[in-house]
Amino acid sequence: QVQLVESGGGLVQAGGSLRLSCAASGRTFSSYAMGWFRQAPGKEREVVAVIGWMYGNTYYAASVKGRFTISRDSANDTVYLQMNRLKPEDTAVYSCAAGPVWSASSTAYDYWGQGTQVTVSS
Repeated sequence: QVQLVESGGGLVQAGGSLRLSCAASGRTFSSYAMGWFRQAPGKEREVVAVIGWMYGNTYYAASVKGRFTISRDSANDTVYLQMNRLKPEDTAVYSCAAGPVWSASSTAYDYWGQGTQVTVSS
């Protein structure tokens, strides 16, 4: 059983930065892969970044690679998404997810947070 709560979203000007946090509870958190996904109105949900639980292997969508960084702090049961050089097209609801295996597919994840809104103005 894993519960996830996102925070850190908000309004930011293009070129600015935000750091999203996903606080997890549950004894099994450290054994799950963690992913960040986003969905804009009228668009399909897409993967943003994924990090494994054992070796910290990471995956980034081509649209964010070089700008975003995913990390996790097992001691504090938290996963982060550092977002730099934000663009208007990054505007979306961002959700964190936990799953038993490393995957870039949302269907592989068992637990989801409520999501946090990120809005980037031009």
